[in-house]
Amino acid sequence: MNLFEKGTNMQRNAITRFPILLVHGLFGFDRIDGFELFHAIKQALRNGGARVFIPHLSATHSSEARGEQLLAQVERVLAGTGVTRVNLIGHSHGALAARYAAARNPEKIASVTSVSGPNHGSELADFLHKALTPGRLPERVANTVATLFADFTCQLSGQPQLSPCAVASLAALTTEGVGAFNDRYPQGLPKNWGGSGPAVVNGVRYYSWSGTLQQPSCATTSTERFCRAFSEYFITEAGQNDGIVGRFSSHLGKVIRSDYPLDHLALLNPTAVPASKGADPAMLYVRHAERLRNAGL
Repeated sequence: MNLFEKGTNMQRNAITRFPILLVHGLFGFDRIDGFELFHAIKQALRNGGARVFIPHLSATHSSEARGEQLLAQVERVLAGTGVTRVNLIGHSHGALAARYAAARNPEKIASVTSVSGPNHGSELADFLHKALTPGRLPERVANTVATLFADFTCQLSGQPQLSPCAVASLAALTTEGVGAFNDRYPQGLPKNWGGSGPAVVNGVRYYSWSGTLQQPSCATTSTERFCRAFSEYFITEAGQNDGIVGRFSSHLGKVIRSDYPLDHLALLNPTAVPASKGADPAMLYVRHAERLRNAGL
């Protein structure tokens, strides 16, 4: 059995030199679709001895604004623990906040790990942004996509309707929006599409991993059904995405793997992933903590 892919009963050592901060993405509330944010992942890491914190950022805001919020909470962790640096693991939009924090204050960040981060933008965000802008798409198509997205955010947050802030935040995740962000904060980005980026920049180590939807498959959870519906709107990375972010768009720094058989939200809720999927999301985080420990982080 490949321990990198599957969980085991073996005691793991996830004791890192610096604390780990798990950074949530867009629509990251305390609970998503009935489960606590990062709950099983946090417990798995703590069972391995890791010090873990979950900063709470705005559910919808720009990458820079969320990055500033993250930096403020990094300061509190540093003051409370007495350490000099932290390891940031950002899921989805959380990866951009982590990248911003490391670019602005590299001396306080030991590593940045992007988990399904839209590091080159999201084709889904491009399509949704058009759908939610009057006149950009045929009315029938726009209504279908906008309704799907509103239902999805309602599923995640419990909010009855799509907020204006949520719509505005999509701009930060489009190819154009992330492109502008990357011009300002290029640390860790690959030079070639689908490649790896610099592993170390300004003393900060950069890593990434992500998943892809597998075919054929029968969706087993409500969030997976949404991801499968959204995957139909990918063109450049058709068949190579997790329903929210394209496989190669997720690449940053040292790419661990970008085709785990997991959808976008499965990497937040390991309890919803059947054993038949072939990957244990919580174990991926624990194994990465071991990787950070071995790197002296």
